[in-house]
Formats: sequence, structure tokens, C-alpha cells
Amino acid sequence: MKNIEKVKISTEFIKLDQFLKWLAVVDSGSEAKEVILNGEVKVNGDVEKRRGRKIYPEYKVEVFDKIYVVE
Repeated sequence: MKNIEKVKISTEFIKLDQFLKWLAVVDSGSEAKEVILNGEVKVNGDVEKRRGRKIYPEYKVEVFDKIYVVE
């Protein structure tokens, strides 16, 4: 079973690349871009290749065998 972590955001949404940096999954925007474009990130179960994808509460972001549930 994959590791699941709940993450609370204080804004209406956060962009996917910013979300990965905020979680410290990646160290920089260029690393976030690379991970996303390589198809290593799923949003709600689907591979997402758009860095600017808006992430809203109740979305599930999966990266590196970990699932983050946005609250």
C-alpha cells in the first residue's frame, strides 16, 4: 500500500509545480518541471504533464510512491 499524507492548503488552489516545491518533494522549479514532464506525477489517478495544473482541496497528487490528499 502506498504512503498517504494529508496536506492542508490555505488558498483556493495551488499550481502543481509550486505544490511539489512546497512539499519539498523537489528542490527547485526546474526539478519540478522535469519530474512533471517525465510523467512521474499523477493528479486524481491520471498522469499530469502540465506544471500549471491547479490543485484544489480533495485532489490526490501521487509522486514517488506517495499520495498527498489536499484538504
